[in-house]
Amino acid sequence: MANPAVQQVTIAGVQAFYHDNFLDAARCKQLIKLIDTDRRPSTLLSDRPEKDFRTSESCDMDRWAPDVRPIDDSIAALLGVDPLCGETMQGQRYAPGQHFRAHHDYFFQSESYWERVVKDGGQRTWTTMIYLNDVAEGGATWFPQAGIRVAPKRGLLLIWNNMQLDGSPNPLTLHEGMPVAKGVKYVVTKWFREGHWIKPARAQAG
Repeated sequence: MANPAVQQVTIAGVQAFYHDNFLDAARCKQLIKLIDTDRRPSTLLSDRPEKDFRTSESCDMDRWAPDVRPIDDSIAALLGVDPLCGETMQGQRYAPGQHFRAHHDYFFQSESYWERVVKDGGQRTWTTMIYLNDVAEGGATWFPQAGIRVAPKRGLLLIWNNMQLDGSPNPLTLHEGMPVAKGVKYVVTKWFREGHWIKPARAQAG
């Protein structure tokens, strides 16, 4: 909130912000190329994955690569969060008709993956998403319970806190990547944990 380039989104009960032109056209183009080179079918972290729940393609970006690390570090710096709490930045591609149905980014203690994520930094806190291109039609990020839709816009960084102010998961952060109708949508997403997702020894090696 201290950064004049960052604007708060008015959503009752949710901390959300956006930063226009966080990345310039050249950097967006570089990231799109990386996504197209290494994309694979997107996956779900769930005990009961539903067919066609997430139909996009994804790629995990090398956080130490020269084209990635400055962006990775700048996101952490903007949030004022230790970079070691950040997960690997993930690129996503949505062709016409592809979508990601309504979901929460935070983890559920009732799922079998919980013990594993606790060892890897614990609960997810902040989500950051950068739209890499404009989309002719569709592809908005929709928060149905909070009542807001964000249309893809090249260079726009969207930020929200998956937790409530008391540190508990915020169900109002339910969101959906709506189907693309015309064009192709590219985004990169970076999640942060409450603890270190990457251990200091691994960071030094990188």
